[in-house]
Amino acid sequence: MLPEREESDMSTDTRTSAPTTGETARLDLSAQPTGPDEPRGLETTLDLLAGMDLAHASDADVVRALELMVTHAEFPCLGAKSVFRRGSVAHAVLDDMDDPDVPADLLGRLQEFARSIEGESGFHSFIATFRGPLPSSEASFEASLFGLLQRLHDADDESWADGVGSDPNDPHFAFSAGGTAYFIVGLHPAASRVARRAPLPTLVFNPHGQFEQLRAEGRFDGMRTTIRRRDEDLQGFINPMVADHGDSTEALQYSGRRHAAGWEPPLDLKPVTDSADSADGADAPDSSDTHDSTSTHIDQGNRHDDLAGRTTRHD
Repeated sequence: MLPEREESDMSTDTRTSAPTTGETARLDLSAQPTGPDEPRGLETTLDLLAGMDLAHASDADVVRALELMVTHAEFPCLGAKSVFRRGSVAHAVLDDMDDPDVPADLLGRLQEFARSIEGESGFHSFIATFRGPLPSSEASFEASLFGLLQRLHDADDESWADGVGSDPNDPHFAFSAGGTAYFIVGLHPAASRVARRAPLPTLVFNPHGQFEQLRAEGRFDGMRTTIRRRDEDLQGFINPMVADHGDSTEALQYSGRRHAAGWEPPLDLKPVTDSADSADGADAPDSSDTHDSTSTHIDQGNRHDDLAGRTTRHD
C-alpha cells in the first residue's frame, strides 16, 4: 500500500537512491503473487509498479520504484546498476513535466549536480522523475520531452558546453544545460522497449565528459557488447535505434521512440558563437555509449545502454 502524498511535498533531490526528506519508502512487491519459487521477471515487475498509482505516492516510493527497475537482475544496463549501487546518482522527483515552473527548477538542480561532481572520478547521473503527465504513447512522451528541453534551453544563459555540437542535427550534438553537455535517456510507462518502461516519466541526464574515461580505460567495446547482448536477451531483438556518436544526432535516441530517415529533433536552439560549433571533430562519445553513462565502475556494459534499451516501434 502506498502512502498518500502530502500537499507540501513538491520534490526530492538526493545524491543516492535513498530520500533525504525523512520519508521511508513503503513500496513493497513481496506481497504480490508469483508462482512457487518463481522469480518475477522485469516486465512483470514493471507491470506491478505501473498499477500502483505512483503519481500520488510519496517521493520515497517514487525513488524506490526506479531503483527496483534498475537493480532487477534482467535490467540490461550494467552502468545504471553500478551508479545505483555506488550511490552516485542524484534523483529529483518533480510534479509535472509540462509545468512552466519546471525548467528553471530543473536547470538549477542540474547546475548544482554539475558543481557537486566536479573533480570527482567515476560516473554519475542526474535523474528527474515527473508525476505527470502520464503519456498514452511514445509520441506523446516525446512531445513532452522535447517541449521541456526547449524551455530548459530558453531559460539557460550559460554558453553551450565545449566539445560537443550545438546543432540538433549534427552527428556530434549533445544537449547543453548550465554549460555541461548531457546525453539524455527518456523512460516512461508507454515505452515499447522493456528497458525504457519506467512507471513514471523520467529523464536521465548523463554528463558527456565521463564517456571519454571509459575509452581511456579501454572498457568501452566490452561494455557495449555485453549490454547490447543483455538488451537483446530481454527484448528478443536488437534495438534498431542504436547508433554511435558521430554517425547521427544522439537526439534520435533521447525519447526512445523509433524514427524514420529524415526525422529532425524539434529543438530551436540559440546561435552559438565559436566553441561548441568547433566540436565537429571532437572525440565525442558514442551516443549509445551515453546510454551507459550511468556507471562508475561499470561491470562491462556500454553507454548505448544506459538507463534503457531504447526503442522499437513507430508511433
